[in-house]
Amino acid sequence: MSRDRLGSRLGFILLSAGCAIGIGNVWKFPWMVGQYGGAIFVLIYLACLIVLGVPVMTMEFAVGRAAQKSPSVMFRQLEPKGSKWHIHGIVCLVGCTVLMMFYTNVSGWMMQYFVKTATGQFDGLDTEGVNAAFGTMLGNPVLQTVFMGLTVLIGTVVCMCGVQKGLERVTKIMMVALLALMAVLAVNSVFLDGGAEGLKFYLVPNVESVKETGIFNVIVAAMNQAFFTLSLGIGSMAIFGSYLGKDRALMGEAVNVAVLDTFVAFTSGLIIFPACFAYGVNPGAGPALIFQTLPNVFNNMPLGRLWGTLFFVFMSFAALSTVLAVFENIIACIMDLTGWQRLRTCIVVGVGMLILSLPCVFGYNIWSGFAPFGGDTAILDLEDFIVSNLLLPLGALIFTLFCVTRYGWGWKSFMAEANTGKGLKVRSWMRWIMTIVIPIIIIVIFVMGIVTFDFSRG
Repeated sequence: MSRDRLGSRLGFILLSAGCAIGIGNVWKFPWMVGQYGGAIFVLIYLACLIVLGVPVMTMEFAVGRAAQKSPSVMFRQLEPKGSKWHIHGIVCLVGCTVLMMFYTNVSGWMMQYFVKTATGQFDGLDTEGVNAAFGTMLGNPVLQTVFMGLTVLIGTVVCMCGVQKGLERVTKIMMVALLALMAVLAVNSVFLDGGAEGLKFYLVPNVESVKETGIFNVIVAAMNQAFFTLSLGIGSMAIFGSYLGKDRALMGEAVNVAVLDTFVAFTSGLIIFPACFAYGVNPGAGPALIFQTLPNVFNNMPLGRLWGTLFFVFMSFAALSTVLAVFENIIACIMDLTGWQRLRTCIVVGVGMLILSLPCVFGYNIWSGFAPFGGDTAILDLEDFIVSNLLLPLGALIFTLFCVTRYGWGWKSFMAEANTGKGLKVRSWMRWIMTIVIPIIIIVIFVMGIVTFDFSRG
């Protein structure tokens, strides 16, 4: 069976960026900036992205392109005889599956809020009414299942059409639309009366706010966000490396993806912070910012229903871009493991994901009595913890060690693959960063992710 290929370099960049660009950019990034001191957090985040994110992404691309296989079997192609690196291939498949078990639900939330906003269901509601609307939505298992099922159906049908005709074509259209929507929304927010204070908070460093939060906490939070925004560690990027030709060096491609990912995160702040300051909303409101705070902003904004509808279209596209990319990863893994054709695999994966995503749906209603970490936690919190706090950092550490140590693929093999083609190259002096600095940072992220995790969060 011949290996699928992407039709263009632009397709590769947009697909990889689409996988990285998700709710972590447009939802988590703005409220983390709000909680961790504004502009200084942004600067530290950018530094961490360069030191940590780009090199690890380059490694994932290199392993995928060299093996020409999906994450489930790529390590077996490259590992020394008798070693056990290939076990992580199965972990990658498990990680992508667990990620989709809750991400399909969150994508469904975005689509529901698009429908609610477009049909005026938030019109006239006060703050309490908007807050109640989110709880009511989660408490309806039928509605939740319908929108989760719609997300699964979209992922299945697009991937069924193949890499070029389905995934690449749809992602190109969706990403261009997403970027255009962001530009329109950002221009509207920047020119709101009172929005200048939001821009100042976002773009002008404030040492006093960092002192209040603690510089160590700001650094760890920025490091954490830079790492997780790119979905590194479970093969999400490696699969697109396996569809890539040899004409471009991989570090340059990783930089392009990181720049596009950062542009979306940064522009999200331009959309959200001026609106928050214009309407007296706390920019550090946390995860509730999107679902319980911004609908109130749109209610009070001229042409609020229009802007709110466009915002949740944009959020839906951001979520779906990740869903499509990770669905392709799961499908490619199972095709390589079983030898099945794409059509059969897509049907099996679609039905399987529909069933596996139900516990997350039921965690807010039928099974709401089950609190994995106590307090107000739900099944989504458990699934998110497994992926974000365990599999992503440990997986990234494995990818890194596999590429830089003689017990794995090795530095020379990695460097030769990464530097094949035109563009930005991995340099010899980077070896100590990738061999020592990056593993230490990943270990710090992993330990801090466990130590600081709030096991009773809702």
